[in-house]
Amino acid sequence: MQTNLLGILLIFSYLLSSCSNDPQPTANKTPLPVENKTVDAVNFQNKGHELIYQMVQKTGTYNKFFDKKNVTYTYTYQTPDGKTDVSTEKYLFDGELSYGMYKQHERTFPQLEGVIEQGFDGKEFWLKQGDKILSDPELLKMVAFKRPTNYYWFMMLPKLLDPSVNYEHLGEKVINDTNYDIVKVSFQSENDKPTDIYQLYINKKTSLVDQFLFTVADFGKMETPLLMQVEYEEVEGLLIPTKRKYKQSTWEAVETDAPWIEVTWSDIKFNTPITQTDFKK
Repeated sequence: MQTNLLGILLIFSYLLSSCSNDPQPTANKTPLPVENKTVDAVNFQNKGHELIYQMVQKTGTYNKFFDKKNVTYTYTYQTPDGKTDVSTEKYLFDGELSYGMYKQHERTFPQLEGVIEQGFDGKEFWLKQGDKILSDPELLKMVAFKRPTNYYWFMMLPKLLDPSVNYEHLGEKVINDTNYDIVKVSFQSENDKPTDIYQLYINKKTSLVDQFLFTVADFGKMETPLLMQVEYEEVEGLLIPTKRKYKQSTWEAVETDAPWIEVTWSDIKFNTPITQTDFKK
């Protein structure tokens, strides 16, 4: 059974790295800053909405991120078979511009040698190998997947307060002696297109999301969720989930013996001297 599960994980990881669709749960890619209002001033949908709001006030609102203009950090992604990507990521919050320079890319474009760069300048996605601009449509599909996806995961927590989000409080649960509020998050869509579902486990003591279940609707992965567990690091007044690991689970958040896919963000720096020109090919 464990072997089958590992196979599923590796296949899913391959789909994540080869599909051209962006698995973001919300179709809105335009930043929608959330005002820093008091709880009494917010018109909450329900208790789940209020819990998410309180969590975001603690980790960092859109306003706090936008005040810092941009971010650079090192992104490391490793699958259970040891294949690793290491990239230097740069994001400009205004316009959601995104850049990644891959010094190691055993998962992303393993067929290419040397340093590769990919970016989104607000209008188009681009890819470079050394000084050479690459125009292969299949390679650019990967870029169109990676750039907004990496950006979304970094900005996920404040994005949970976007107007397109729906909330449902599912109750409470004790896991490993920790009390959690469980909040289901779904997203409005156009033309009744299926969207992702997040099931967030909010630590009642810290008000932080320790773990969450998520689906990837664009890949048809709706019945069996993935379990993501996170650890936070304080960086310039923001709580960033810099250590992340995930694997297949159930809607009861059952943790199996299967190996984790691990992701770390390190050397995070905000408000660096980068401009829009840094995202041009």
